[in-house]
Amino acid sequence: MNVDSIVQDLLGRQDEILERLCDFLRIPSVSTDPAFTTGMRDAQAFLLSWLSSMGLNDVQLLDGGGHPAIYGAWNGAPGKPTVLIYGHYDVMPPDPVEAWVTPPFEPAIRHGRLYARGASDVKGSTVIALEVVAAFLKRQGGCPVNVKIFLEGEEECSSPSLHAIVDRYRTLLRADAMISADGGRASPVVPTINVGSRGLVELEFSVRTADKDLHSGRYGGAVRNAAHEMARIIASLHDVRGAIAIPELMAGVPQPSSEMRAQANGLSFDEAHFITEVGAQAHGEFGFSVREQLTLRPSLDVNGIWGGYTGPGTKTIIPNTAHAKLSLRVAPGQDPRQASAAIKAHLRANCAPGVDLSIVDPETGCPAFSMPAKHPLVLAAQKVLYETTGQEPVLVRLGATVPITAIFGETLGVETLMFGFNLPDEDVHAPNEFFHLASIAQGLSAWARLLGELGEFDLERFRSAAREAEAAS
Repeated sequence: MNVDSIVQDLLGRQDEILERLCDFLRIPSVSTDPAFTTGMRDAQAFLLSWLSSMGLNDVQLLDGGGHPAIYGAWNGAPGKPTVLIYGHYDVMPPDPVEAWVTPPFEPAIRHGRLYARGASDVKGSTVIALEVVAAFLKRQGGCPVNVKIFLEGEEECSSPSLHAIVDRYRTLLRADAMISADGGRASPVVPTINVGSRGLVELEFSVRTADKDLHSGRYGGAVRNAAHEMARIIASLHDVRGAIAIPELMAGVPQPSSEMRAQANGLSFDEAHFITEVGAQAHGEFGFSVREQLTLRPSLDVNGIWGGYTGPGTKTIIPNTAHAKLSLRVAPGQDPRQASAAIKAHLRANCAPGVDLSIVDPETGCPAFSMPAKHPLVLAAQKVLYETTGQEPVLVRLGATVPITAIFGETLGVETLMFGFNLPDEDVHAPNEFFHLASIAQGLSAWARLLGELGEFDLERFRSAAREAEAAS
């Protein structure tokens, strides 16, 4: 197949592609908030229509009991590998909406950036991948490899239905490898390939100190305050340097290998600038570089805490309940179930006698992900990025979590190449999220050439190379 002609076609239609991306961004597809149910359904209809129009077969919703995934396939390349292409159509809530310069679901272009919720995570990169498949099908009548599209609807709420979807549609999803539009670049100037990411555990817990809120004049100084108890428990989670202070949790963290540490530190990285550019202060586990702290070690964070009166003015009460949400980024080799159990045990041990503690565990934890550096997906990506940038790409690990990588590895036995084109500065999950417009052309070119490169493999040679890489890792 003539990949160069596909690249030229895609680059010549960037205005059309940008318009489609903006249409997608206008749909408020927030998966975690029931108030956005209509937006989720609109996104499903948008994608079902698009996948059908581009010539994919068996386009359908894959239901696992929550927000369904979107599926479509093209199997017209006999003797070639089958590649599952992953993206997700759900986005984070836009809150706080008042902090946005322009409305979160009204795409706006400023200074070479496309601002909207989901622009970076991950509708921009998802559209790039889909446009490349569509171009091959329309301009050349087929793709270099067999393609299956899987667009998840619950990535931003910890993928609670993903296991059920995979179990139900295991035969439909069978593939030789996966390429993810999620999991972006680590540097704006150096090409990078993600060969690992941390896992994730999430919990919510509450404390209760009385039957009701109490008058602070009548009871102050004589009874426990739920907000104080919550603060005391949270303060016990870390030592003064910022390292996790739960021995049972840390005992389950393997020491990183020399290869992992080399990958973590292989990218030129200004630690001081990384901290100061966001107005923060360094605070973490002693004995590890910032890149190692971010990618190879666990991190336990309070994502939200509330209780008592938070409205205007004053209300002199002693709150009887307080609540907090926690997330743990799981290190490579760490068991998320053991880690979750250790956190729960610590919360119980540090809750004062007589204070009621309740813990909500959504049981959506997933382990960290690691990929063999010599896997044919990685080698193909290295070649493509060198050809498109003129620079040797650097293998790196992510501090974030892409649950699909570990879940599909465990259940379907496929490795995942993260090939997203979002960049670290794009305010993902925050107000004023954006996507660099220059990334569209870069992504279109690289995705087209990557599929072309994978099409150079016959099926048995690809599978053999994948097995050899696994055995050597």
